[in-house]
Amino acid sequence: MLSLQGKVAIVTGSARGIGAEIALTLAQAGAKVVINYVENKVAADKVCAAIVNAGGECTVVQADVSDPIAVQKLFTATVAQFNQIDILVNNAGILLFKEISEIRDDEFERIVDINFKSVFYTLREATARLADHGRVVTISSTVTRLMLPKYGAYAATKAAVEQLTRIFAREVGKRGITANIVSPGPVDTELFRTGKTAADIERMSEMAALGRIGATDDIAQVVLFLVSDEARWVTGQNIAVNGGII
Repeated sequence: MLSLQGKVAIVTGSARGIGAEIALTLAQAGAKVVINYVENKVAADKVCAAIVNAGGECTVVQADVSDPIAVQKLFTATVAQFNQIDILVNNAGILLFKEISEIRDDEFERIVDINFKSVFYTLREATARLADHGRVVTISSTVTRLMLPKYGAYAATKAAVEQLTRIFAREVGKRGITANIVSPGPVDTELFRTGKTAADIERMSEMAALGRIGATDDIAQVVLFLVSDEARWVTGQNIAVNGGII
């Protein structure tokens, strides 16, 4: 098993779904993990309890990562608890499943704040706070490579964070820090199922060469590799984890 012994990881939006699975997986590999949430403290505490019960270490930090001051507090709280930051996983995000013509201004602003600005703020903070030879993974989406109706605003924010992460990789590379993107296809989470019918989900399952939608562990295992020492020569890359959709 890949080892993260001695490493400290922040996983944004890790109270549920893919983020929770990533946090659990990194903890199983030996990392001390910061569970970040905005509103659902009960869910965040449940993830942390699972880590502790399995013999790992974690802490729970409330922070709205679309707020730059909250991002600073998240990083400061992590250093105060664990003395360092080695891994940042930008997972926090929301889905807006609407045609472009139907999207209200406030909905567009919210998805830009949460999906795009949050990554800008965490990367900016990580420039000064991440340890040398650290690791960054930003969760994007396969929809940036497709032309799926109702995904316009969501895909735009994900495309933006892909470019941010690639340029960040170039800017911090001389410190041995790697930064990569993981682009899942459809993954069976509450967020994914929002606004979709059973027929929608079946159609997306059929798009994959492997004939199913993904599981959260399918994504978490790829993130684990990218934040490990074994991936030290992989940076600025966008890894599609989608069962062969494209």
